Amino acid sequence: MPNGAFKTLNATPVYQLIDTPAQLEPFLAALDRVEEVSLDTEADNLYHYRTRVCLLQFLVGEEISLIDVLAGLDLAPLWQRLATKHLVMHGSDFDLRLLYDLCGFQARSIFDTMLAAQLLNRSRIGLAALLEEHFGAALDKDSQKANWSKRPLTPRLLDYAALDVHYLPQLRDLLTQELAKLNRLDWLDQQCRRQIESALAGFPRDDENAWRIGRSERLRPPGLAVLHAVWHWREEWARRLDVPPFKVTGNDNLLKLSEGADHGLSARALLETVHLGKRHDRLAPTLRAAIESGLARDPHTLPRRRGRDPSHQPLDAAELALQDRLKIDRDRVAAQLQLDPTLIANRSQLAQIARFPDKLDEILLPWQADLLRNEPALKEAGAPRSS
Repeated sequence: MPNGAFKTLNATPVYQLIDTPAQLEPFLAALDRVEEVSLDTEADNLYHYRTRVCLLQFLVGEEISLIDVLAGLDLAPLWQRLATKHLVMHGSDFDLRLLYDLCGFQARSIFDTMLAAQLLNRSRIGLAALLEEHFGAALDKDSQKANWSKRPLTPRLLDYAALDVHYLPQLRDLLTQELAKLNRLDWLDQQCRRQIESALAGFPRDDENAWRIGRSERLRPPGLAVLHAVWHWREEWARRLDVPPFKVTGNDNLLKLSEGADHGLSARALLETVHLGKRHDRLAPTLRAAIESGLARDPHTLPRRRGRDPSHQPLDAAELALQDRLKIDRDRVAAQLQLDPTLIANRSQLAQIARFPDKLDEILLPWQADLLRNEPALKEAGAPRSS
């Protein structure tokens, strides 16, 4: 398919691949004529150490455009325009964080079809499941885990990318009708606004305690020292090979080495407990060196855990009792509304409310707080009444 050509294949929607400045200009002009855009992204987080945005999918009016982000285009005019539009997306949290990290992009407003499906208590909320249910469309599951940084992009991948946005406005309309019947459109609006705000944090940055993975809290000092060493060994090789860390070796192997160190195993014995796949012969010598450095390290020199936030101290007996009563109230309300209880308040939020019932309206969204504030547990705890 020549660059910029439009294509139709059976049920595959027509789309345009944009990878030159000349193609981008008409697209930007089309953006200027609309108030709403359907948007999705494809990234390479399964194939490279640093996640990159590789492809942007747009439905503008009735035209689908796929923008090759790796083609070296000047996309500054695109982000300026996009920030003024209402966006229809599915599972927008990852995409919005990705775009914020890429260029500081902040959405004006969104309709997230996954959040809508959650508020309708759908058992299957993935885009593939919703498209199959409502439109009989089948997304290519293999393409979901494809290497989107590889060029040229195949017609199969481009077809998949186009389907990701093709049905979003129609899906939005169907879900809107159902939410309106249940008077939950305002709930969705609050959820979407919270999603936009949360995305402004981007993805977690480098943390000197990021090596404290999984069940590391159970390790003794020798195991912690080895874990610190082999975790950083894995990071270095992931950077060097430009692959995600899990493709060097998984967390289970790192923890196995660390737990073995706690049982007094030597570096040689520890190395024999893991296998590094096709790169074993190349990586094993450096891994053994990392294990040896961990075994030789004074654990007291490891980065210290941050001091506990006073608000994160364990709940006392009275607070635990209130948390239990809050959970009972929440579960009863959720059952009446046929909602996943964690949509009203998750475990962490219940703990926060149990400690600070007067901060109910800071911890929960208005629709969530209003569902709980008049329930017995919060009334007894003196939670604030609705303003």
